[in-house]
Amino acid sequence: MLDATAYVPRLKAHYRGPVREALTAEFGYRNPMMIPKLEKIVINMGVGEAVKDTKKVKAAAEDLSKIAGQKAVVTKAKKSVAGFRVREHMPLGCKVTLRGDRMYEFLDRLITIALPRVRDFRGVKGTAFDGRGNYAMGLKEHIVFPEIEFDKVDEILGMDIIICTTAKTDAEAKALLKQFNMPFAN
Repeated sequence: MLDATAYVPRLKAHYRGPVREALTAEFGYRNPMMIPKLEKIVINMGVGEAVKDTKKVKAAAEDLSKIAGQKAVVTKAKKSVAGFRVREHMPLGCKVTLRGDRMYEFLDRLITIALPRVRDFRGVKGTAFDGRGNYAMGLKEHIVFPEIEFDKVDEILGMDIIICTTAKTDAEAKALLKQFNMPFAN
């Protein structure tokens, strides 16, 4: 039988050690439960072409499942919009919510592998926080992830990545992500 405690993701181990110490020193937390941590990462792919061809949503969900290491959920329209030719309950995209070890693994791959592969990459926007300690970013190409085979991709899709933290302020969340080596431009 495998020991569940044997493997700890690299960023999780990094968080438990130097990151917590650095954040405590910077913000002066009196209680270890006050230290901000990652809560979840939500990855969303909207497929605009799905109005004409619903098979594109299935392909996007498969690609997103490969990237996240977890099955993607197909998102459907809540209301009919005649101007966009969208009917109620029509599949329009897909999403995945990552928590725990998978979340740390994905963040590690995002920071060390995917972001450096983005063309003309100068860093991620440092102002994309929502005021409650959550960070949102977008990627124009999903093919920057190594799990996607470039030759088998029919269409290049974008994705939104939302990193939710337990931080109360944007400054605390930014300090947390900087400790994980998130490449902020400013």
